[in-house]
Amino acid sequence: MKLIKLTAISAAVLASSAALAAEPVIVVDGNEAVVYEAEPVAVAYQAQPGYAYDADAGVVGNTLGGTKGFFKQVVNPASVSAEVGTLGYGANIGWSLNEKTELQAGWAGGDVADLFGGDFDANDINYDVDSDFSNPYLGVQLRPTGNWFTMGAGIIVPDNDIDVTANAEGDTYRIGGQDYKTDEVGTLKGSLEHRNKLAPYATIGFRPNITNNFGLFGELGAAYMGKTNATVSAVNGTNQAVGNAAAAEAKKELEDKDWLEWMPIVKVGATYRF
Repeated sequence: MKLIKLTAISAAVLASSAALAAEPVIVVDGNEAVVYEAEPVAVAYQAQPGYAYDADAGVVGNTLGGTKGFFKQVVNPASVSAEVGTLGYGANIGWSLNEKTELQAGWAGGDVADLFGGDFDANDINYDVDSDFSNPYLGVQLRPTGNWFTMGAGIIVPDNDIDVTANAEGDTYRIGGQDYKTDEVGTLKGSLEHRNKLAPYATIGFRPNITNNFGLFGELGAAYMGKTNATVSAVNGTNQAVGNAAAAEAKKELEDKDWLEWMPIVKVGATYRF
């Protein structure tokens, strides 16, 4: 009977003192004293992640926000990408403004003439092309529906060298409806330069995610480079006057053609997200 009483009293005291972690409880029954040590109540806390990756949107959740967040994200961008396309070979860095918007800064360039076939026609003359592109750009990449579909817009600062060499048809150049003998003209060489120092662009594309960190992308669009300025000269000919006349007509045709006034943008690449 004493054991049953002692057990009941102990249970009541322990239940009422559960909040007093590490405080001893003493129960006295007659001449007997029993000391009980109360167990502390464990409270579990779950650490919240610093950011959450959205597999559909493909951007991190710790976007630019606040002074500390802004400087942290500038130093630690959300993504880096490698690309190849009509603007050249290059790379860009991305900063997430929110789950659907990313700011990009990049560069693309190099010799990309072979991507156009290495030549083009300006009226009656075919020209071989040698290029050295440099296209730094700043833009915004949007995911309007929150999935792989993207829309982009921004500004390119073009510095593209385009050198051309005319190909004669047999022993003549036909320029502006007139034939010029190849031996008198020699070789017609020239260069093209777009007039726009800032070129706006727009693209649409897709950016599927392969894993939480890796993804692929492709884009189609155009940049408005503006009209072209051309310079053409005749070298190694036997008649300088004829050569100069042919060069002047070739210059007019090149500028009238507005070669790549709208530069097509076609590019593919891969992205790593942090």
